Amino acid sequence: MATVNTRSPGGRTLSAALTRGDRSTVGRWFWTIDKTLLIIIFALVAAGIVAVAAASPVAARRLSGTALRYDDLHFLYRQLGWVALGLPLMLFTSMLDLRLLKRLAVVGTLACLVALILVPFIGGGANGAMRWIQLPGFQFQPSEFFKPCFIVTTAWLLSLKVEDRSLPTMQMSMGILGVALICLIAQPDVGQSALIAAVWLVQAMLAGLSLSIIGSLAGLGLIGLVAAYFTLDHFATRIDKWVLGTGDTFQIDKALDCFRAGGWLGTGPGEGRMKFRLPEAQTDYIFSVIGEEFGLIACFMLAGLFMGLVVRALLVAMDEDDPFVFLATAGLAAQFGFQAAINMMVNLALLPSKGMTLPFISHGGSSYLAICVGAGLLLALTRCNPFLKGQPWAKSPGRLRAA
Repeated sequence: MATVNTRSPGGRTLSAALTRGDRSTVGRWFWTIDKTLLIIIFALVAAGIVAVAAASPVAARRLSGTALRYDDLHFLYRQLGWVALGLPLMLFTSMLDLRLLKRLAVVGTLACLVALILVPFIGGGANGAMRWIQLPGFQFQPSEFFKPCFIVTTAWLLSLKVEDRSLPTMQMSMGILGVALICLIAQPDVGQSALIAAVWLVQAMLAGLSLSIIGSLAGLGLIGLVAAYFTLDHFATRIDKWVLGTGDTFQIDKALDCFRAGGWLGTGPGEGRMKFRLPEAQTDYIFSVIGEEFGLIACFMLAGLFMGLVVRALLVAMDEDDPFVFLATAGLAAQFGFQAAINMMVNLALLPSKGMTLPFISHGGSSYLAICVGAGLLLALTRCNPFLKGQPWAKSPGRLRAA
């Protein structure tokens, strides 16, 4: 980047790669990005690379057969490729102004909703679930991209109702949610359904929806879970395993064995043995791999990073006077927090198995790229610049706004 030269009142020449008055896209991004959030996200990305390196031999050896052999670090190399795609996508998204961000979120929500509707007709399945649309060399899971787009779209709709109570935007958002939940249950994907519904409830509550209505909706959700128990065999089996300990409890037994083997300090990088008995060690149960090789202290540190991301985002949101930014930031923070908590609790047998990845940590394709999109949206929404007060692109004190 070219050096920008300015002169101080005393006549001295000041040289800096970027100055606070730099109006270029990169210059404005650098001075407005929430660097605390950015550092936490980069720390999670780095932790994910280390975790996938530890879990890669498990998946590679399990999938290697007589006709096909995988290198032990095959999934690490793939993860590095997803990181190389995901980080630029995240940084690009974080540079969006609010108007463009809203438009892209609405378009993304509608496109993903159409894709969810089409999954049963053109999608592919695995382990009894139909959740993916096969693209050349890539599996696209619409529900992963639907989450961040829908959260931002919901924030926009609910913020309009804050300004004009007569607008039926709450009903519109609820309608989109209802269609999405029907599609997800049909796949079936109860975990994603519960996550999306929980985040929507958080946003609706923050937007002023009455507690009586929220309670009624929560009651309907519980009724839906009961109905799923009696109609979806795989869901009932997972609940029975968790509550009664009946049936095949192989997955969770081996996950807990990893934590027991690792203790507080872990066995050391590459020294884990229990991990080779884990199913989906590189995705759903990667937290157990971390527990074995790096110990419970590392697990607490990782949980602390997720907590730091959520708390930091909420602190910024609480200082926000724009209802759209407040609701979108809170919703995205809730998504990251809920998803991380669900994955960790599943690994610790505190929740039934969900098949949900750990953000930034689990190996993944569309799920990893979708997490990067969500992180980019969160960074874009939390951009703050106290140095640009009064400038034409900063329409409200202390917050960056679209020009």
